[in-house]
Amino acid sequence: MEGGITITALKRNKKQQKSYVGYLFLIPWLLGILIFRLIPMGASLYFSFTHFDMLTAPRFAGLENYVRLFADPKFIVSVKVTFRFVFLSVPLQLIFALAIAVLLKKNRRGTRVYRAIYYLPSLLGGSIAIAILWRQVFNQTGLVNKFLAMLGIEGINWIASPQSALYTLIILAIWQFGASMVIFLAALKQIPEDYYEAASIDGISKWHQFTGITLPILTPIILFNLIMNMINAFQAFTSAYIISGGTGAPLNSTLFYSLYLFITAFGQFRMGYASAMAWILLIIIAVVAALIFATSKFWVFNDDE
Repeated sequence: MEGGITITALKRNKKQQKSYVGYLFLIPWLLGILIFRLIPMGASLYFSFTHFDMLTAPRFAGLENYVRLFADPKFIVSVKVTFRFVFLSVPLQLIFALAIAVLLKKNRRGTRVYRAIYYLPSLLGGSIAIAILWRQVFNQTGLVNKFLAMLGIEGINWIASPQSALYTLIILAIWQFGASMVIFLAALKQIPEDYYEAASIDGISKWHQFTGITLPILTPIILFNLIMNMINAFQAFTSAYIISGGTGAPLNSTLFYSLYLFITAFGQFRMGYASAMAWILLIIIAVVAALIFATSKFWVFNDDE
C-alpha cells in the first residue's frame, strides 16, 4: 500500500514538473504580449484622454480629443477615403484570388510555377520598394501611359490626379491577392471530386457546379479571408505614404486613416489626439467585423444544419 502511494505521488510530481516546464516555455511569449501589446495599449488608452506632445508631461483632457475628432474635416476625409478603399479593394481582391485559385486547382504542367508567381506580389506588396515602383508605373512617363500611347490614347499623371490616385492604390491592393489565393487553393483541394462527377453525370454545367457546389462549401473560407483582408485594408499605410509623399496628396484623395494618424502623431506630435484616433480605428474595425459575422449566418454554409 505504501509502495502504491509512493508511485502515485511520483507520477503526480512528474506531471507537475512537466506543467512547470510548459509554463517556463510560455514565459517569453507572455512577456512579449505584456511588454509589446498590453502595456502599449494601456498607455495609448490613457494618452487618448490627455494632451501629450512627448516633450511635456501629459495633461488630462477628458473626452476632448474624441469630441474634436468628429469636428476635424481631415479626420472625416480620412474615414471616407479609407472606407472607399476597403469596400472597393477587398471584394475585388477576393474575386481575383478565388478566380485564380480555381484556374490553378488542377495539377497541370507548370502549375506550381504559376502558383509561386501569383503568390510573389503578396510577399513584396507591402514593401517600400514596390510602392516606389508603383509610383513610377503610374506617373506621367510611366509604363501605363506608354502602353496607352501605343494605342493612341493620351495618358494622365494617375497619381497626381484626385480622380484617379486612390484607384492606383486599389489596383495595388488587388494585385496582392496571393495569400488569399493560397488559402482558397487549399480549400478547393479538400472538396471531394465525387461531388463534381455526380453533377456532371446529371448534366449540370460547370458554372452551376461552381455556384451550387464550390461556392457554398467555400463560404467559411470566404468569411475568413474577408475578415483578414478587411482588417489589413483598414490599416493600409505604406503604399499611401510612399505614393502620396506622406501627405495624402493630391487634395487628400489618398489620405488613409492610418496615414493621417501617422502625420498627427509623428508629424505634429499630437500623441493624445493620435491615440484617440487609434482607438476609434479599433472600434470601427470591431464594428465592421461584428456586422460581417452577424450577417454570415445568412450566407455561410454550415454542414451541421
